[in-house]
Amino acid sequence: MYPDEDNAVTFGRPDCKIWGIRSFSLFCPGGICVSKILLVEDDLETSSSIKSLLERELHSVEHSADGQSGWEMLLHYQYDLLILDWQLPQLSGTEICERFRKRGGTIPILMLTGRNEVSDRLHGFDAGADDYLAKPFDPRELLARIKSLLRRPAILCGDELRAGELVLNIQARKLSKNGVEIPLAKKEFALLELFMRHPNQVFSTSALLDRVWESESDATSDSLRTFIKKLRKKIDDEGKESLIRNLPGVGYRLDA
Repeated sequence: MYPDEDNAVTFGRPDCKIWGIRSFSLFCPGGICVSKILLVEDDLETSSSIKSLLERELHSVEHSADGQSGWEMLLHYQYDLLILDWQLPQLSGTEICERFRKRGGTIPILMLTGRNEVSDRLHGFDAGADDYLAKPFDPRELLARIKSLLRRPAILCGDELRAGELVLNIQARKLSKNGVEIPLAKKEFALLELFMRHPNQVFSTSALLDRVWESESDATSDSLRTFIKKLRKKIDDEGKESLIRNLPGVGYRLDA
């Protein structure tokens, strides 16, 4: 059963709608993990709809409206997923895809296009795309394809992550310790999720800022220290060494 059509949001074309973004997660069983996504799409209505949809799922989404600026963002910042429109000003989606793969880029790439011919899809795959979605599309299919791409090696999304007494439920967006729920702010959750997905791995301050904050944000090392301090107060046992270890001059890691 779908939400009332009056609550639908036009998605790129008049005949393509997002059904009730506010309650969309009800139609997306299993959820998807928080990731940093670059969306390169020149149609502002379509990009705005996609960005709103993914941010409802707590992803961090950065947008570029042309191929050249999208390419430059891809070179300078780290992302977990790239969503590319086929036809873009200055550089096409396939050109960006080919350049990125030739430079050794490995993140998943999803191509969006109005082209439906088999030859076009094959060209997209030959350029290095991992998946292909023809417009217009159902937003549920977009989320399903993104979830599938993010399940691939290096970003495996499970329902729960565990580290000692901590249990982080990705789908429910909840943290518990010894069965007691601990409320987390959005950035605290994103930081802890990153640490728990990579236990015992050291992250530099710049790497944490790059993964958790928007690329163009004014977040600083002081901002990071503040959030880590708050997170430690919530997850650590009083009188015991913190789970989040600070290695001076190197970075932070979660001891597990």
